[in-house]
Amino acid sequence: MRPFSWHNNLLPSWPLVDTGNPVIVAPPIKKSVIAEAKQVRLAVEMIELGARLQLLQEETTLSRERLLKLFKEVTGRSPSKGMLPYSTDWFMSWQPNIHSSLFLGIYQYLSKNAALSRLEQLIKSYRLYLEQISLSRETAILSITRAWFLIRFMDASMLQLKPCTACSGQFVVHAHELYDEFVCGICHPPSRAGKSRKPESGKAALET
Repeated sequence: MRPFSWHNNLLPSWPLVDTGNPVIVAPPIKKSVIAEAKQVRLAVEMIELGARLQLLQEETTLSRERLLKLFKEVTGRSPSKGMLPYSTDWFMSWQPNIHSSLFLGIYQYLSKNAALSRLEQLIKSYRLYLEQISLSRETAILSITRAWFLIRFMDASMLQLKPCTACSGQFVVHAHELYDEFVCGICHPPSRAGKSRKPESGKAALET
């Protein structure tokens, strides 16, 4: 074996074995400034809508340190800690079910009619949901984090949409369960709803 020669007197800190083959150096990975700027813009929009840090880490390519700085810059505080609300049961209660079904109807409509990325579609759908709730003079119950989980539960076939036999609106239900003569919470609100006003505009948006 011929002696190994290290050019420019740059000695490595680990032992090397000369195989006689040329060393192939991988070219540096070029980061797109435009792509990174887009990721920052989407992250800022998500933070403004109330997204949790874990959601941002899952849906963007930005580092945790970068996201922490963005979060503090946008909100003026540190992000909340704790577990994310991972439960399908929350979407089954009366008002959360109505709001979740409204959001999902908007999301699926954009999925079929708009050329958006998954994250852009989530943001746009949630903004339209907030606009609809504002026009109805209701309080938004669905957070963007729960909306994100709702989409994931749908993709995992843990939840599905079921038409109401009374109004034909599509509503979120547990998947793989039998529903005979399903009636939604708008057409048949629970007794505890009392004198609260039914979100009629939400019902119209749910019809397909």
